[in-house]
Amino acid sequence: MIEVENLTKYYGNLAAIHNLNFRVERGEILGFLGPNGAGKTTTMRILSGYMPPSSGTARVAGFDVFADSLEVRRRIGYMPETVPLYPEMSVRSYLDFMARIRGVTQRKARVEEAMEACHITDRADTIIGKLSKGYRQRVGLAQALVHDPEVLILDEPTIGLDPKQIIEVRQLIKNLGHERTIILSTHILSEAQQTCGRVLIINEGEIVAEGTSQQLTNRLSRGTLLRVQVAQPGDEVLHALQAVPGVVGVEAGDGGSYSVTCAQGQDCRSAIAAAVVNGGWGLLEMHSVEMSLEDIFLKLTAEEAAMPLGEQQTEEGRSHHA
Repeated sequence: MIEVENLTKYYGNLAAIHNLNFRVERGEILGFLGPNGAGKTTTMRILSGYMPPSSGTARVAGFDVFADSLEVRRRIGYMPETVPLYPEMSVRSYLDFMARIRGVTQRKARVEEAMEACHITDRADTIIGKLSKGYRQRVGLAQALVHDPEVLILDEPTIGLDPKQIIEVRQLIKNLGHERTIILSTHILSEAQQTCGRVLIINEGEIVAEGTSQQLTNRLSRGTLLRVQVAQPGDEVLHALQAVPGVVGVEAGDGGSYSVTCAQGQDCRSAIAAAVVNGGWGLLEMHSVEMSLEDIFLKLTAEEAAMPLGEQQTEEGRSHHA
């Protein structure tokens, strides 16, 4: 559905994004993850036809976003980080206006369907300026849906919302993903983990990783990480855990907890339990710990920074205009 090849965008001599390559399949929710300033918004603006790239290509449903901009815009619903709402208009009149400028036929039916999909039908006649932040975000989603697009591009859709509103918008996006292809940008790691089927991590304008959360975890993890809690901690426990066959690392924490890493393919749980019990230290708990997306992101960006200079793109190369 979406194909991006060697996409690059310069602002003056600064490369906001550089040689991005990725695909998004029909019906997929892709999380576009990275810190502020990583290049997420620039990429989304190019995909939505808001601005041209400096070089490279991007296609939506086979149409080039620059050469076939109107065809692409018919197929895309774009929700920018700051939605251009008109606070003096009612929800219904605003959506009708957006449908009209997009050339939607049967506007009344499409407006009603968009409001129903975003659960704002009960606010149809409310003035937008009187809505809460959460409802304004829903109106923003509705304007992206009103022309029934195949693709949704959502830039930080939950920013500024309270926890309850975040949960509601996440569920709404999941429901929309049953029928549409969605790219969701965020710098909130849990957002991507809970909403998206696949994650693309971008840092300083370049893709540093791509895959499901589990695939990224498997790629970066040295092995299985176990959390072990004992009743009587001490140096003897630390040494005993380090001596267990297959254990490649042990870190002592607070309150008698230990983080134990077993080598890839090794199941050390029985041996660890036996070591603690035989030592008389009292095994209170042992469970595996999955690497979070935050751990993954920090490790990926740390690895990128630690790469030898010969393997990194020089600053001169990054600032060279294509």
